[in-house]
Amino acid sequence: MFHILFYDYVPDIIERRGPYREDHLSRAKAAHERGELVMVGAVGDPVDSAVFIFRVDDPAVVEAFVRADPYVAAGLVTDWKVRPYHVVVGK
Repeated sequence: MFHILFYDYVPDIIERRGPYREDHLSRAKAAHERGELVMVGAVGDPVDSAVFIFRVDDPAVVEAFVRADPYVAAGLVTDWKVRPYHVVVGK
């Protein structure tokens, strides 16, 4: 089953993310290597949010990712939500 994680960022995310970016990306890469995270990307121009696509049966896996994310701990994420994603066309 797929789940989408939506992040809303602070307006100046690009300027503030520097000290946390390496850890944030390494955690995302580790989730990808485990087969949990399918893809992730920033949204907007300028960037104001992000979308993560997870392939996991239990949304608690996604919630654990959020709790461990340095962007969340640093207050760079103003809001987030996890929603089930039902693929209609595609794999």
